[in-house]
Amino acid sequence: MIVMKFGGTSVGSPQRMREVAELIHDGQPKVVVLSAVAGTTNKLVDLASCLYQGDQACALDRLEMLFGAYQEFVRGLLPAEQWRSQGLQVLHACFTTIRDQFVPGFSAREEKVILAQGELISTQLFQLYLQSTGLPSVMLPALDYMRTNAQGEPDLEWIQERLQVLLNSTPPSICYLTQGYICLNAAGEVDNLQRGGSDYTATLIGAALQAREIQIWTDIDGLHDGDPRLVEDTHPVRQLSFREAAELAYFGAKILHPTCVIPAEEQGVPIRLKNTFAPEAAGTLIAREASGRTVTALAAKDGITAIRIQSGRMLNAYGFLRRVFEVFEAYRTPIDMITTSEVSVSLTIDQTAHLEEILRDLSEYGELTVDAGQTILCIVGDHLDQHTAVMRDIFAALEHIPLRMVSYGGSSNNVSILIPSGYKREAMQALHQALFRQEAARPIVE
Repeated sequence: MIVMKFGGTSVGSPQRMREVAELIHDGQPKVVVLSAVAGTTNKLVDLASCLYQGDQACALDRLEMLFGAYQEFVRGLLPAEQWRSQGLQVLHACFTTIRDQFVPGFSAREEKVILAQGELISTQLFQLYLQSTGLPSVMLPALDYMRTNAQGEPDLEWIQERLQVLLNSTPPSICYLTQGYICLNAAGEVDNLQRGGSDYTATLIGAALQAREIQIWTDIDGLHDGDPRLVEDTHPVRQLSFREAAELAYFGAKILHPTCVIPAEEQGVPIRLKNTFAPEAAGTLIAREASGRTVTALAAKDGITAIRIQSGRMLNAYGFLRRVFEVFEAYRTPIDMITTSEVSVSLTIDQTAHLEEILRDLSEYGELTVDAGQTILCIVGDHLDQHTAVMRDIFAALEHIPLRMVSYGGSSNNVSILIPSGYKREAMQALHQALFRQEAARPIVE
């Protein structure tokens, strides 16, 4: 069994859906996870924003525009009257559900029901297309097996049990379809796995079924050693470890949400990144084996705020850092980087919803310095701590860039450097030239 996940751009038009159908029709048993059609979730978020503001007229206007677009989509996907009629029935059912959420006191509960309709539409329309072409498939409704616990984390044991029950109670099939992103929460309400949720769905299913492989199909040819938007002459990375992938994903590489890697790593199920628009391309394999490259790739994470707490009370004291961390725990704000000296601690966050309250509480412990508009540069490789020349090359490349923080040694796969965001492009180009100039001259081994 393999798991194949297709993102929004991969199913973004009737033609793309038809191409996905051709890709999955290879005779191998599989679970196919679909995202909503490209742009749908953002449009549903905009619609919900109107309802939060109490503007139902705005929401209705957006609903009608989206419904009209989907009518055209159905006509393009299912030209035969019999199947087109069924496709329109799917639309009417899902858009009626959306309309039913237009209630006084609109809340996150109704919004999540609205957002779920994107995946419910795409999977049902795709199944109708498969049926119209004679390709058998069985639907595994995500809301029947995907659930989060009271802490908002996937309930892995429950997911595995429910998946097995569903598979045992449905007719055997070469192809099972399901929705990415959506789930139930611990209260049994419709919820979602947040951004990157469809990738998360795929890796959770792959881990639960101990699949042979999890394939994530997107619109790019796997992972490159740098961001092509910032750096010229990047090269594809054909293999890297789960740890390397998680570090890159967390620090800005557009490959996977970092949490998506965890279920696959725990069960040792490899993840393969593939390009829907170039299916013959090798892509990138994420597995237990590392890349074998001293430096695998670079990533950059924007929107970072740095906070320095300076206090003489830290000197030879214990318990100080615990009290600092408790402030962030109280406001459910994760920390990205941290460095300390005898009298100060510097750390970074990328979630600033509670920044004012955090700074108020931290001010009890010392003098604060806050720098917004920062970027974390992430240099990821295989056992970087064993290659001393890498740090020399990094600092030589960044000799003209003001460095705010450096984190090294916390992970053997990662060196993180904080800089003002205005220097990001210059820094990334300098690092790529310094760290990959020899790699770039070597032929890529497929």
